[in-house]
Amino acid sequence: MPLFKKGSKLYSVFALKCPRCHEGETFETGSWSFVKPFDMLQRCPKCQLNYFPEPGYYYGAMFISYIWTGWFCLLFVALFHWILGWSQTAAFGLLIVFLVVNFVYIFRISRLMWININVKYDPKAIEKAQLKGQEKQNR
Repeated sequence: MPLFKKGSKLYSVFALKCPRCHEGETFETGSWSFVKPFDMLQRCPKCQLNYFPEPGYYYGAMFISYIWTGWFCLLFVALFHWILGWSQTAAFGLLIVFLVVNFVYIFRISRLMWININVKYDPKAIEKAQLKGQEKQNR
């Protein structure tokens, strides 16, 4: 299975798609939007997966974000300072600009990494959600 194709965890994480059906959006706005940057949908619009299964669910995503960003910062500054020969001030300055521009995307990726740990891809999730909806209407 290709790494960034529908059905892989990486597709769900980096495309910001529902971890169960890989079709529904997880956030109300686009990837680098600063309008409602932290507002996540309550449920997947396609398969009805609850994105908030319990209070404080995304607490672990903070640790993922911290570790991910920490290693990225170390490697970024090392690349620009030691390999490309930039001054330390210039390397840190560029790092700060990069992080300010990409903060929302990093936040969102961390949340998707966390929910993908617990939710398995199900290619028939949308069909199952539609059947449940029809059953509720028939009652």
